Amino acid sequence: MTLELDLSGGVALVTGAGRGIGRDVALALAAAGADVAVNDVGTNEAACTAVVTEVEGLGRRGIAVPADVADAEQVDAMVGRIESDLGPLSIVVNNAGITRDNLIMMMDPTDFDAVIATHLRGTFLVSKAAARRMFRRRAGCIINVSSVVGRRGNAGQANYSAAKAGIIGLTKSLAKELGARGIRVNAIAPGYIDTAMTQALPEETRKLIVDNTPLRAIGATDDVANAIVFLASPSARFITGVTLPVDGGLGI
Repeated sequence: MTLELDLSGGVALVTGAGRGIGRDVALALAAAGADVAVNDVGTNEAACTAVVTEVEGLGRRGIAVPADVADAEQVDAMVGRIESDLGPLSIVVNNAGITRDNLIMMMDPTDFDAVIATHLRGTFLVSKAAARRMFRRRAGCIINVSSVVGRRGNAGQANYSAAKAGIIGLTKSLAKELGARGIRVNAIAPGYIDTAMTQALPEETRKLIVDNTPLRAIGATDDVANAIVFLASPSARFITGVTLPVDGGLGI
């Protein structure tokens, strides 16, 4: 038996796809055969358009769909446009996120709210808009990006950790609600991945992360993208409600 990762005929939405992990997820889904809607906030529309060009270079259709995932009206309009332009949405990757790190005694409540809104409310709204359509078709999959800190916490990231932990709970609940209609809902929990954010960390911090990771490395964006392609593929047809660590063992 061979692994079946062909996503031909699928239509995917990746939020927060203008750069970093989201960009590589969009390109990996396109490489596997899916047409891809590339989302980011409106200020990143040029980045979304650049990713769409790369998607099209892989022989797939792509559209840029800038929207604030924390805004219900914008999300509904975005999903409606995707289905109008590309066809029935079959794969959703909730990846949009921001950070507003600080120790809790110094954290402004607006920074807590902003992180919860983008990560957790955004995942809820996009999942709801997509699930309404998938529900009628009795098919589809939703993949939510959580984090190792959603499983173990992290000093200075109470807002981010809370949002990512909430995504894990949301994933399990949606898997139970939607499974009977053939819709799978899973999450991944990346560890420290080599992105612009982690590249900006002090060298001593990066060394500490590597030393505490059993595989003694920082992950690549491709590691996350490949895990998402698997969860979106027919080979994962009997997997739902799980949170897959992609962290080199850091979450052990």
